[in-house]
Amino acid sequence: MKILDQYILRRFLYNFFSSFFILIVIFIFQGIWLFIDDLAGKGLGIVIIGKFIFYFIPTLVDKVLPLTVLLSSILTFGTFAENYEFAAMKASGISLQRGMRSLIVFVLFLGVVTFFFANNVIPKSEQKIFNLRRNIAKVKPAAAITEGVFSDFEGTGEGMNIKVDKKYGEQDRFLDNVIIHKKTDQNINSTVIKAKTGELISSEESDIIQLVLKDGHYYEELIPKDAKERRKHPFAKSEFETYTINIDISELNNQDLEEDGNITTDKMKNVGRLVKDIDSLAKNNLEKVEAFSKNIVNRMGAFPEKNLKTDSIRLIAAVDTSKTKIAKDTIKDVDDVLATLEEWQRLQVINNAKNSVSGILNTVISKKEELQKRYKFYNSHILSLHNKYALAFSCIILFFVGAPLGAIIRKGGLGLPMVIAIVLFLTYYFIGVFAGNYAKEGNIHPAFGAWLSTLIMLPLGISLTRRATADRGLFGFGNIFDRIKSLFKKKEKDSEV
Repeated sequence: MKILDQYILRRFLYNFFSSFFILIVIFIFQGIWLFIDDLAGKGLGIVIIGKFIFYFIPTLVDKVLPLTVLLSSILTFGTFAENYEFAAMKASGISLQRGMRSLIVFVLFLGVVTFFFANNVIPKSEQKIFNLRRNIAKVKPAAAITEGVFSDFEGTGEGMNIKVDKKYGEQDRFLDNVIIHKKTDQNINSTVIKAKTGELISSEESDIIQLVLKDGHYYEELIPKDAKERRKHPFAKSEFETYTINIDISELNNQDLEEDGNITTDKMKNVGRLVKDIDSLAKNNLEKVEAFSKNIVNRMGAFPEKNLKTDSIRLIAAVDTSKTKIAKDTIKDVDDVLATLEEWQRLQVINNAKNSVSGILNTVISKKEELQKRYKFYNSHILSLHNKYALAFSCIILFFVGAPLGAIIRKGGLGLPMVIAIVLFLTYYFIGVFAGNYAKEGNIHPAFGAWLSTLIMLPLGISLTRRATADRGLFGFGNIFDRIKSLFKKKEKDSEV
């Protein structure tokens, strides 16, 4: 059995590493294609691009490794079944579970290694990528500007587009024929700046880049309040010898290698840091909600903070000493209150109430957006924590999906096994993506969102393992046809009678 275990393990490892290498190359090219605008035409050296790819590879493990385990297990056991090697093992009294024993040990070991990789290597890789992009933007700010086209700086807070005809000099800091379109809050280009030359001045210690323009013109479209004046389209024009623009690149650098382009700091943290931050974020969010609730209650004035017990004792004491009767309140609703007021007082009270309610609603709406961002950030931390554990278990569970599936379909090579593996992986991956998005928005619990795709694959793996052990087909078409035939035979007998 040691020879057989070594043979099965050797075949699996060959398919595993071959599949991993092919898939990692495919995903690297896919990632480069997504971020080609950040790399192409920026004048970056081969060393910087090499570092970019080297740091990017670990971030692909959560996609590549589960697919690799699934594909390699289908290829290995599909080839065994196609070459009748499984038939020979079963004829010798070796079951499927016994044949999988060496691979089960390897996959369990792989799950442990995957967890430590996701906990230690991937967060550091994310941090390295962030620092690399930050240093590129500081040391070589011209890398964010492409010659001959408008480069968008909307994420910098400046809201502008910059176009240059030529970059030259050290770190491409000198610019020729600079055109800048500044944007308003409504994303309208109302200001145009043209200069013959420009210079980018940056420092590694600062997040501010100075763009010094020389010998240019400044055009700004004016928007008067009067409608008649607006029809004339007035504008202001000025000339300058030197004009300096400060560009904040802190937001420009806050980009992670993801499709949405926003930094997610939870991916840069390990389990210990995530657990600590989750606890502090939960307390902070609770304090924010309580403080906001008290503020709204005080603004409404409906529930003033009083010591009701003390007031009641004082009221009873006053009644006992004075021996006077207290008339019951005859006011039942708001209409009774308004009926006691003059018309001008009634209108004033209603307008004040409307303004007060409108102000409170605007405050609640604005605060709601802030709290939603806070809880989304909090949920992303919980999701990232459970994803580290779910990734390790997904490799184990997908092995128990792929291995019996390969024994059932009895097909090796990169044809049908590749198609089945890709379909299963896409199902697993998209369920995880949708569940993660729902979890971040708070529609489902973040822990459930991280484990959902893995939990769906678990019963599939159990079912396929049972079918492969019992030598049953994938869908059991034989049983379906037998039932259909039995129904037709029963109908024929009934018609004869």
